[in-house]
Amino acid sequence: MTAIKTQIVRIGNSQGIRLSKAIMKQCHLSREVLLEPHDDALVIKPVKTTRKDWNKQFQEMALNHEDTMLEPSVSTQWDQEEWVW
Repeated sequence: MTAIKTQIVRIGNSQGIRLSKAIMKQCHLSREVLLEPHDDALVIKPVKTTRKDWNKQFQEMALNHEDTMLEPSVSTQWDQEEWVW
């Protein structure tokens, strides 16, 4: 997609820009974005959710029997005598 000219609009006491649905889709933008100022430019990036689809991935791990502990569980005397659930 080529550059598109737009106007800065007043939004209450702030100002903003309107982005077309096509640009939002092409750049994978949602309602939350990161703004990075660089010299005389402003870079708008999508926010990447680090835990996106974790539930689905955990379910796949369980189906593939890949959800085992990497290290054995260690129980201490404190765990046995003091810990309360």
